[in-house]
Amino acid sequence: MTAPSSHSPFPALPRDRTPDGEPRLTGVEIEFSGLAEGDAARIVARETGGTARQTDTHDWVVEDGALGRIEVYLDTALRKAGPDRLTEAGLKLGRDLIPVEIVTEPLSRSGLARLDALRDVLRKAGAEGSGQGLFYGFGVHLNVEVASEDAAGVTRPLLAYALIEDWMRTAAPIDPSRRALPFTDPYPTSLVRDLARAGSGAATDEVIGIYLGHDASRNHGLDMLPLFAHLDKDRVREAVDHAKALKGRPTFHFRLPDSRIDEAGWSLRQEWERWRLVERIAADRALLDRLAEAWLDDHGLITLSRSHWAGRCGELLKKAGLITETEAA
Repeated sequence: MTAPSSHSPFPALPRDRTPDGEPRLTGVEIEFSGLAEGDAARIVARETGGTARQTDTHDWVVEDGALGRIEVYLDTALRKAGPDRLTEAGLKLGRDLIPVEIVTEPLSRSGLARLDALRDVLRKAGAEGSGQGLFYGFGVHLNVEVASEDAAGVTRPLLAYALIEDWMRTAAPIDPSRRALPFTDPYPTSLVRDLARAGSGAATDEVIGIYLGHDASRNHGLDMLPLFAHLDKDRVREAVDHAKALKGRPTFHFRLPDSRIDEAGWSLRQEWERWRLVERIAADRALLDRLAEAWLDDHGLITLSRSHWAGRCGELLKKAGLITETEAA
């Protein structure tokens, strides 16, 4: 078992406690290639002091380690189809394109730092991320527990993300392999317009209606459906065809980041900082309102290009002291 991570600690979110006073927790999903699922599970077990156990043909679990329960599996629906020859042949042919996925239970900020150290060990063992293959398209998902279930905890972070998404995608473009896939589509401008018009004071119920009325899809950089299913299961089931299989949970599902696990200069903290920026904006209601007004002013009735707003948004964030000159460009 390795020593605790010496990596920089993950900074606190502006509201880092739940209404019960407990620290907010974050589950993490990391996709990669280059390692078989069994090999990855054994590395996880070794580094966390846990025990790796195979639960199905391509499924493993690591238990009783420093990071709690971690699932490690080949991320494809075929893995649940049974061990028949056709399924196995398809998996072997497509193994280079099908990621192995590590899924953690909800972690504290110190747990996130320790996971980041594990990520570095996997990199050195040969794990490969989005940029190592034309069709890889691998991602990292952060499932961040909400601070509260009211407008301050739900509506404002969603609005903040929607308003800065174009800048975020410009400042740190996602890999072309992921842009070609539908899993991280940007929010439609019609959705952002209605969220901006509703404003920072919009009730959660109103925002759920706006979101479901525009694009009830999970394939966005910020997938709100698990949170909305937690808040109003029946309403989501009426709007979403696959909602019966959707597990409601009180978390933001931030799935925009690439998996850059093979890059020595990349860390999970960088993606945490991106989400933290969303919440810092959400916590400053005056800034959030200025961004919403500026977005509406910039777009008018028809949006022909997102790039102009990305630049203007960057300037507003720089003026607010939230990003640097380089990040604003």
